[in-house]
Amino acid sequence: MLISFMVESFFKIAANLKNISRQGWVDKLSIEKPESVADHTFSMAIIGMIISDLENLNSEKILKMILIHDLAESKIGDIVPEKMDVKEKQKLENLAFYEIIKILPESMITKYTKIWKEYQENNSPESQIVHQIDKFEMALQAKIYQSQGHSEEKLEPFLESAKTSITHPRLKELFTKIITEN
Repeated sequence: MLISFMVESFFKIAANLKNISRQGWVDKLSIEKPESVADHTFSMAIIGMIISDLENLNSEKILKMILIHDLAESKIGDIVPEKMDVKEKQKLENLAFYEIIKILPESMITKYTKIWKEYQENNSPESQIVHQIDKFEMALQAKIYQSQGHSEEKLEPFLESAKTSITHPRLKELFTKIITEN
């Protein structure tokens, strides 16, 4: 019964990502109802599933990494880079992440902490592809907003950020295709 309660509490915390707006779209485009962090994570999961299968990568690890990479934002919100020092943001995210997962069974805490740290260290093939999928998804969303009439000039920094971050050949090819479409 206690484990059911803990897991249910975790689900509610994670579900809060549906209420957290992606702050960059609010700050830079003044979008009143932008995608949520949950929207972003879902889109990343679909991209991650396809890319990991196309490239014969560890799909399970990639999908778990995608699903937890922004989990801390359910507690602290989506903090854009301009608002806080990178190290301070990472410290805040770590505190929130550990606070969230501490209600899970110990075996899960160990497993998810390992994936979380691997994502942050960005030194494995899976973590590197997830970071690039994050940027790719942002570029894809920027193009969606552009097709809805948002300023190409205001969207350019998002696309440029993705362009400099995406190095994986398949993602780079897909990125080039989406940014050249109207």
